[in-house]
Amino acid sequence: MSVHIAIPEPTTSDHAYNQRSLPGYIAALQGAGATPIIIPLHERPERVARLLASVQGVLLPGSRYDVDPERYGEDRSQECGEADPARAAVDELLLQDAFNMHKPVLAICQGAQTLNVWRNGSLVQDLKTAVNHQPGRDVVEAHPVRIAQGSRLGRLLAPGVGANVQVNSSHHQAIRVAGDNLLVSAVCAGDEVVEAVELDAKDHFVVAVQWHPERTYTQSAFSRAIFAAFVEAAAVWLAPQVDRPIGLQ
Repeated sequence: MSVHIAIPEPTTSDHAYNQRSLPGYIAALQGAGATPIIIPLHERPERVARLLASVQGVLLPGSRYDVDPERYGEDRSQECGEADPARAAVDELLLQDAFNMHKPVLAICQGAQTLNVWRNGSLVQDLKTAVNHQPGRDVVEAHPVRIAQGSRLGRLLAPGVGANVQVNSSHHQAIRVAGDNLLVSAVCAGDEVVEAVELDAKDHFVVAVQWHPERTYTQSAFSRAIFAAFVEAAAVWLAPQVDRPIGLQ
């Protein structure tokens, strides 16, 4: 049986961004053996629910929009970009389904920030460090990240590879405080900016990275390992058993 992964359209109105970015996610999922199920952002919640009933995992992609700072209790700074309410609403439905049903989650860039805020974490609205975190989408090695030993990401590193790995970050916001039950699993080696978090749960695959492994899927064994682990977790996912009242067995 094919593994089906839900992925929302990256934005509501920037069709050029969608057309530019979505194929990379689709190709990476297909390369890892999964079938992407695109979730349109204009669908009614009941239609989204029907689509989610057929998937075994959720991928939250990046976006050119920012997470609304009101969601983590802050006023909007001048540097904070506009939000995308329709994308936020669909992400909410996908995350609720994934956590209720223990479906695997892979969140990338703005998707990682969304996951963190949904778990009651907060964000840096605009990074100001000596490291360039947004050198451009074509830069394959933006800066090194330090992967936490013993983390899910750490276990995906090839034997003999050190804890520092070059990544292609492309973001102006970042996780400030990790959300509930999220562990920091990677930081930028140059400025300690959080670059990845993952759920502290052995039985629930939830990994969020600030960089873009879908863009380096063909060049990077680490990027391929991230998608492979996500799809493997989705392939063995089983819906939680619901206890039935006596007499309805």
